[in-house]
Amino acid sequence: MVNARRPISALIALLFTAGSWIFMILTLIGGAQNKNPLDRTWFLEADTSRIPGAHPVSRWTFWGICGTNGEKNDCGGTTAAFPLDPPSHWNFGTTEGVPEGFIGTSTYFYMTRFMFAFMLIGLFFIFLALVTGLLAMCTSIGGWISAFLTVIGLIFQIVTTCLMTAAYVKGRNQFSGNGQPAKVGAKAFGWMWAATVTLFIASILYCVSGIRSGGRRGGAGGGGGGRKRNSGFFKSRGGKRASTNGAGVDKEYA
Repeated sequence: MVNARRPISALIALLFTAGSWIFMILTLIGGAQNKNPLDRTWFLEADTSRIPGAHPVSRWTFWGICGTNGEKNDCGGTTAAFPLDPPSHWNFGTTEGVPEGFIGTSTYFYMTRFMFAFMLIGLFFIFLALVTGLLAMCTSIGGWISAFLTVIGLIFQIVTTCLMTAAYVKGRNQFSGNGQPAKVGAKAFGWMWAATVTLFIASILYCVSGIRSGGRRGGAGGGGGGRKRNSGFFKSRGGKRASTNGAGVDKEYA
């Protein structure tokens, strides 16, 4: 029963890790193609009808600005690590109709650009954790290695999710405060925060799989060794007593 707990904990951790990896991939490639669910994944939607050359309603993804076709995105060309920076040439190339909070600052640009890089690094470590997660079901060292890799991936995922939340929630507020209705994307935010939670759970389960196997076996071995040593001690003491008593009886008869 004790031996069965390690592979069960490791298997559940592996499933959580795989789930978080899928959530992150769906967010990463959202907007890359006009296909479901990618065409429904975006970070920020805002009314940009007052901005020359912009769509009436624009949606920001990792790959560009998309127009809307009902609930779906209508995306054109794609550029990796596409930033949120309305006045720059990356977005609209004008300050007309753009909220003042975006003008004269590079904060949104760097926050949204760096989150793409951090996400790729996090995905790399989580992929390694998926590979070593198979070893975690067999050995305790595999559990500890997987836990280490998952924690690193979790750190980068937390940074990415915090940057996403700060940049796009603040961006939404800038548009809304300028009389341009805006909202954040439920799917992108839901998947990113779900990935963070599942990675946190997976890292704990990987640690549990390592602790259970190593600790239990060591305790059992130590207890067994103690019993053997004690039994040997009592045997030797008993043998000495028997030999002493035997010698005394022999002397008495003599």
